[in-house]
Amino acid sequence: MSIQSDLDPDLRTHEADPLAQTEYGIVGGTWDGPVAVWRSIPYAAAPAGPRRFAAPQPPQPWDGVRDCVVFGDIAPQAMGAMVPVDSDLQMGEDCLWLNVWSPRPQPSDSEPRPVLVWIHGGAYCLGTAAQTIYDGRKLAEAGDAVVVSVNYRLGVLGFLDLSAFGEQFTANLGLHDQLAALAWVRDNIAAFGGDPGNVTVFGESSGAGCVTALLTSPAAAGLFHKAIAQSPPATTVFGQERAAIVGQRYLELLELTPGEANRLLELPIEQLVEIGAVLLDEVPIKEPGRLAAAPVVDGDLLPGYPIDRFQQGRSHRVPLLIGTNRDEASLFRVLRSPIMPVTPDAVNTMLRDVAASHPEMAPERIAEITSAYPDLTKTRGALAMSTDAAFRMPAAWVAEGHAQHSPTWMYRFDYATPMLKAARVGAGHATELPYVFGNFGTFNHDPTFWLGGRKASVAVSGRMQRRWLAFAEHSVPAAIDGSKHWPHYRPAARSTLLIDTIDRVVDNPDADLHNAWGDQAVGFG
Repeated sequence: MSIQSDLDPDLRTHEADPLAQTEYGIVGGTWDGPVAVWRSIPYAAAPAGPRRFAAPQPPQPWDGVRDCVVFGDIAPQAMGAMVPVDSDLQMGEDCLWLNVWSPRPQPSDSEPRPVLVWIHGGAYCLGTAAQTIYDGRKLAEAGDAVVVSVNYRLGVLGFLDLSAFGEQFTANLGLHDQLAALAWVRDNIAAFGGDPGNVTVFGESSGAGCVTALLTSPAAAGLFHKAIAQSPPATTVFGQERAAIVGQRYLELLELTPGEANRLLELPIEQLVEIGAVLLDEVPIKEPGRLAAAPVVDGDLLPGYPIDRFQQGRSHRVPLLIGTNRDEASLFRVLRSPIMPVTPDAVNTMLRDVAASHPEMAPERIAEITSAYPDLTKTRGALAMSTDAAFRMPAAWVAEGHAQHSPTWMYRFDYATPMLKAARVGAGHATELPYVFGNFGTFNHDPTFWLGGRKASVAVSGRMQRRWLAFAEHSVPAAIDGSKHWPHYRPAARSTLLIDTIDRVVDNPDADLHNAWGDQAVGFG
């Protein structure tokens, strides 16, 4: 393990603050128990001024030791209840950084450690790698692995395609940022004890949507060797025509003409975010099931719709672990978020929109899909339809395509604490996150345990972590503690691991849905 050979063969073994040599300079971290942590290491320069909407550039090298012990600026965004972010975090454009957790080297260590690179979710417009839930210490310690979490541009700054208004605007900036971070990992992670030849990229929600997009991007070839997609909205990817309409609407809200688009490089960032928040709310309210900001088929980074490329067998040849939560949409009902349609009216509007944007789709097909939801006039039916349209079926279509050529495993997270069941959230969207990272709140402060369930939850978390970590190290999600064998996903059987108090493998647990929706993907492009 190289750290900084001219100073010491392995600086992380010392009780002093851990140091690592990157290609841009030395970074100093801190110890969190037996794990060294570096926060907010820059992987790119601040995308500000004329480079505000440009692809990321390398950071400026520095002399001496750069302290990386506190979080830097998080990506500019409209803070809300949807994604809890610590109040002491500041927003700013110097937000292209990552965190690294690496266990203390042991005398017996001879091999570099597997690397897991986390891409956070938040509907492509919210969140940060600084959120407490994504602290990678427990995962790194449990798997003797190096964990990296990536901060990237969001919302109108990261996923609004303004490229129709000039060369100074690049599409898919959030994805470009993630590619730059993965390239940084390839070039620097050995200095932190990680194996650049064994990198697993994993993400949840829009972070998982980024994972499925990167799996079909030629630019991502070789940057990761395995992928995990937790609840990916894999069909939420837009064509350039629709993206240009949304970009035009953003200029209208800012009271700018297309000829004045250059002013976006000079306006206060607060104004861009504030008006961006109006756009981000307006689009899903007017067009249920659609977002304002999402990846775009730009013909370059994304040469085609990812879901089509999966089905054509054109995704990268790497092992994939993919799945969804049983009650995805319930969280959006509780939070009263417009991001997903959760009322019968909104779902019916979504279905009409799908029919209008897919003229090749026979009316009988729409009727067949809706027939799988007999209580569509009630909230329960609307939630089920929304869950399946946004997450369940897209994940299945990705798995079917990817399994044509690479090892693929499918899961469904069904576990919920008694409190979450009582609150009618169940296994809602994002409820698997504390189980993957092992980050439960204290007994008094984690409301999900107010009615008990902590012991069972810790056991579920242990099994999930062992599977995720075994996948990262050995390319097979086997929990070597005698847990249920998890066979490959194959379209004929659709074997799925149902994660609950007791795990079960069930063939085709959502058979009725597959029959209704069919094998041809339906997207919102």
